[in-house]
Amino acid sequence: MPSQFFGLQIAGSGLRASNAALNTTANNISNAKTKGYSRQVVSQEANNALRTFTTYGCAGAGVDTIAIERVRDQFYNVKYWDNNCKYGEYQSKAYYCKTIEDYFNDNGSTGFKSVFDKMSQALQSVVSNASSDHSKQTFISSAKALTDYFNTMYGNLQELQKDVNLEIQQNVDQINSIAEKIATLNKQINVIELSGAKANELRDQREKLVDDLSKIVDVDVTEYDITDPNKPDRKTGGTRYIVQIAGGQPLVDANDYNTLSYTARSTSEKVNQTDVDGLYEIHWSNGNEFNLTNAAMKGRLKGLVELRDGNNGTNFEGKVKSVTDVGTKVTIEVTANDLKDMKTCTLSDTGGHINIANTIYDYTSWVYNNDGTYTFTLKASPDTGLPTAQAAGKEAKTSESIKYQGIPYYMAQMNTWIRGFSEKVNNIFTGGVNAYDGKGCILFTGNKATGGQYTEADLDAAKDNGLYELTAGNFTINEELLNDAGLLGTRSWISNDEFQGVEECGQIKEMIELLTSKEKYQFRNGSASQMLEMILSDVALNASNANTFEKTYEGLENTIENQRSSISGVDKDEEAVSLVKYQNSFTLASKMIQTLTEIYDRLILETGV
Repeated sequence: MPSQFFGLQIAGSGLRASNAALNTTANNISNAKTKGYSRQVVSQEANNALRTFTTYGCAGAGVDTIAIERVRDQFYNVKYWDNNCKYGEYQSKAYYCKTIEDYFNDNGSTGFKSVFDKMSQALQSVVSNASSDHSKQTFISSAKALTDYFNTMYGNLQELQKDVNLEIQQNVDQINSIAEKIATLNKQINVIELSGAKANELRDQREKLVDDLSKIVDVDVTEYDITDPNKPDRKTGGTRYIVQIAGGQPLVDANDYNTLSYTARSTSEKVNQTDVDGLYEIHWSNGNEFNLTNAAMKGRLKGLVELRDGNNGTNFEGKVKSVTDVGTKVTIEVTANDLKDMKTCTLSDTGGHINIANTIYDYTSWVYNNDGTYTFTLKASPDTGLPTAQAAGKEAKTSESIKYQGIPYYMAQMNTWIRGFSEKVNNIFTGGVNAYDGKGCILFTGNKATGGQYTEADLDAAKDNGLYELTAGNFTINEELLNDAGLLGTRSWISNDEFQGVEECGQIKEMIELLTSKEKYQFRNGSASQMLEMILSDVALNASNANTFEKTYEGLENTIENQRSSISGVDKDEEAVSLVKYQNSFTLASKMIQTLTEIYDRLILETGV
């Protein structure tokens, strides 16, 4: 049977419920512009009625405020995270592809086409005045401008590779920081929610961190209720929050988290010939492998890795043909055409790693045998030793295939053009007669890493390996010609011991024809002068695709965020209506208390009850 003051208790519960709703509305309005904040609502239900054991049954006992909860739809979170990782990937690609395109674009004075055209014009001057050393010197200077162009492009792309590598490092640091914060929040949330309260603000912070993480790498989030071991049907109020990244690799599990570490490759660990020193390998800090080429991985990290290491799938791979010299010599047979043509070879010339039958070995050097096979020289290590004859027939590769046209691809394209063009040009001029009635000198060569230049004899020996030693980085003019233009072989031989006169310039005319004729020199089904068009078509297509996808996923992100905000976001107009509603409820509850107070005052003081 309720007491005489039962009505006051009912009115008091209404006052408390209205006050909680007003405070929650005030909190929503205050956080209307807070990024990641979820609108909160007060959950209420009628108190258990009291049985009065009279003919009218049970008496209502007022209202009970159960909890203050977030309004959040996990479905839209998952959609947002899935789209955000794709947006992050193409955002990175769009930025760096645009940078590469800017590097290759011809500004009318220093670009490839401009420099190449000036060299062609200088050749015409030699034709009109073949005996003049000045005209020859002008041509050699224009050829030097061409080598300088490639040197500059090589430097620019290597600096860009360093920038991408640094951004990979920063993203790894950010992943580690987010993992630590999520694990800390998991602990704080469970401490609060095990007591029966709701850690709304902390949950918002945690999901905001997952939002940030999803742009770097793909995420998969799972949350389980923790139950009583003795009573599995009883929930304790705590939860187990698990975050997995990069195709299901565990990052955070409740209070525990894993971190990533990066190790700089040494000079003897490069993947591609043109790679800068110090590119990072990423591993889990516990020693487990973190596969950067994981097909399931998405996000900004994937985009950066493809830009830094993408060689359009031209990685070295084949089958072991034989193992000799106690395992130090391994001969590998290849089938890919780009591996059989040394002009397109991208293998590191300073050593690296090679995977043979799923075991990683270190190689110090290699030789192409001109029969579709390579022979690698391996060095033993305490961990792996050396392969045995049992490795014959097993798969071998130096790295995972990355079928994206990243920085190594564009550098390889320049190297391919340089090697083929240099060979043709040098053959023309060494097949001619110089101003001193002797054999002409080579025009193009390369600077050796140890100092000096590659000589004609060096390059003749290197023809079997496609002038692999020449790259856009060391490409240069024969210093003998820079000192004496008369050594240029501009005249043609009539016979083995007879040559044309000083005004004849048959070699120059052959050179002019080489610049524009696909029959004389062909690069990707185009002439020598079309090199820029070929490379620009690649980078422009990649930049266009990246921009298109970036805008597509950006639009989807805005759409999904609007959908998510329509549920969890704060609408000030809606909160204003709620403010009036709860204010009226509070006022009415207050008036009820006032009315009951007057009744009790009359009842107690004036009737003597």
